[in-house]
Amino acid sequence: MRKLLFFAACLLALVACNNGKTSDLPETSPSDSLQKIIEQKDNEINDMMGLLNEVEEGFRQINEAENRVSVAKEGEGASKAQQIRENMQFIQQRMAENRELIAKLRSQVKNGSIKSEQLQKTIENLTKQLEEKDHQIKDLYAQLEAKDIHIEELDRTVTTLNKNVNTLQDDNAKKANTINAQDKQLNTAWYVFGTKKELKEQNILVDGKVLQSNFNKSYFTKVDIRSLKALNLYSKSAKLLTMHPSSSYKLERNAKKQYVLHITNPQMFWSTSKYLVIQVK
Repeated sequence: MRKLLFFAACLLALVACNNGKTSDLPETSPSDSLQKIIEQKDNEINDMMGLLNEVEEGFRQINEAENRVSVAKEGEGASKAQQIRENMQFIQQRMAENRELIAKLRSQVKNGSIKSEQLQKTIENLTKQLEEKDHQIKDLYAQLEAKDIHIEELDRTVTTLNKNVNTLQDDNAKKANTINAQDKQLNTAWYVFGTKKELKEQNILVDGKVLQSNFNKSYFTKVDIRSLKALNLYSKSAKLLTMHPSSSYKLERNAKKQYVLHITNPQMFWSTSKYLVIQVK
């Protein structure tokens, strides 16, 4: 309280000094001029003093509530636990109010006409006191948790964090599924091999042109291009009708003299077409 009275005196003296330099004031006695200046600045000073009083009162109430919690946490029973919860919730509420009051006071000093280095230091001290109180309350929470006394506000915070983690995990899972689906789609291709007659019957080969009309897609076999390395064609005659880089594959005969398609470079092979059509006899 002594600090507040001291700041009030400083504010009044500062107002008198600042305004005493103004040359436009009417010629009146020094006491009348001072009284007029004080009246002009009265509201601004009262607001600041009111905010300082509220902050000091808030810290006093927080200290009392902390003391009540410290005493109650040594006891047992549902009533003690309930008392602790109520006091801790009150502390959190008053801390939030003090934080808002200090921010408002800082704004008034910054934007108002009253400038005081001592008042700036007071706000800095109050901010520091608020930070120290935050640490004390966190320590108190830790002590209560150690005694299995759960505070509703803390429980809500933990619950919210768990929900956020679950939401993040769900989002990551959805993204992973999307990526997997896209990856699978990028690496999916279709192939078919058959005689000229068979290919014509499925509209895959029409008038010597391949895949030019409404062909039967269900006749194709779907594959993962990363796993398809070789394809047995079961024929002594084979010809690729779709375009694929010649350096990306080899047509070789097996022991039965039947052709086997070896895909030596899958990415290059399927880069020109995701459909493979081979005519055999």
